[in-house]
Amino acid sequence: MEALVLTDKKKLELKDIEKPVLKPDEVLIHTAFAGICGTDHALYAGEPGSADAVPPIVLGHENSGVVKEIGSAVTNVKVGDRVSVDPNIYCGQCKFCHTGRPELCENLSAIGVTRDGGFEEYFAAPASVVYPVPDNVDLKSAAIVEPISCAIHGMKLLKPSPYQKALVIGDGFMGELFVQILQAYGIHQVDLAGIVDEKLQMNKDLFNVKNTYNTAKGDKIPAGEYDVVIEAVGRPETQESAIESSARGGQVLMFGVGGPDAKFEMNTYEVFQKQLTIQGSFINPNAFEDSLALLSSGKLNVKPLMSHELDYNQVDDFVNGRLGVVSKAVVKIGGEEA
Repeated sequence: MEALVLTDKKKLELKDIEKPVLKPDEVLIHTAFAGICGTDHALYAGEPGSADAVPPIVLGHENSGVVKEIGSAVTNVKVGDRVSVDPNIYCGQCKFCHTGRPELCENLSAIGVTRDGGFEEYFAAPASVVYPVPDNVDLKSAAIVEPISCAIHGMKLLKPSPYQKALVIGDGFMGELFVQILQAYGIHQVDLAGIVDEKLQMNKDLFNVKNTYNTAKGDKIPAGEYDVVIEAVGRPETQESAIESSARGGQVLMFGVGGPDAKFEMNTYEVFQKQLTIQGSFINPNAFEDSLALLSSGKLNVKPLMSHELDYNQVDDFVNGRLGVVSKAVVKIGGEEA
């Protein structure tokens, strides 16, 4: 079968490889679409994601497809089912798994990171991480349930209330997801700070954003204004801005992934005086069902955020920045007919 293989740091090659042989608890999936995210950029560059990717490896941890074969012990899906796949596989035995924090698993493995993922015609996954897709959700949208679930996990770490005002810092794909998810969780006002006028305006027009700030053009985010702040960039200046824009009693979710050595400054008295909650968020435990439900209900509309549909030959151009501004890219492998 055809696969796009990371054979070395910053080297992708289209190869003919063997179709996976299933274990009793595994499912063979004909890939429909595979999303590309910032983690794939990092893995391509030889940097860590949720875990280290050691070449040769097939990337692609955001996947949808159709079940083509099931192992002898599989009972939750059947051949022909349309599915989305949670890439993260927990050991179930370490202290974090035993205490309800599997995202911190000491033996985490992941499809498309430590084992072959969706940039191939067929991939295998444990049945425990395979989720049937509702009939009214297309497979292209289902390919990005994983990033949606990461945002949902972040929301579950917060305590949002309808009266609160929220700010999202970052108009990339994840920031735009949070705009809709915050409203789905009942927050009555969501504002957005970013650097692309067209994205900021689209979120006002389509997704009920009230106020926008283009920080690249000098717009100032009000200080001390927001009860919930989602930092979805991962840069020191935006992390500092998240603290400054938070109100008394505010909650700040540091969702953006910073560099391994990056640091930011904050006023510790401000943290004390505002009684701030500053929360990190890592991957996506127990969030796929909620994510699929939001897609199925129509409360989350991802179609306007998906800017590029690529084939294998365009992935290298994408990860090297030759495609220009990309909101969200997915690789069409089998398509809706997988």
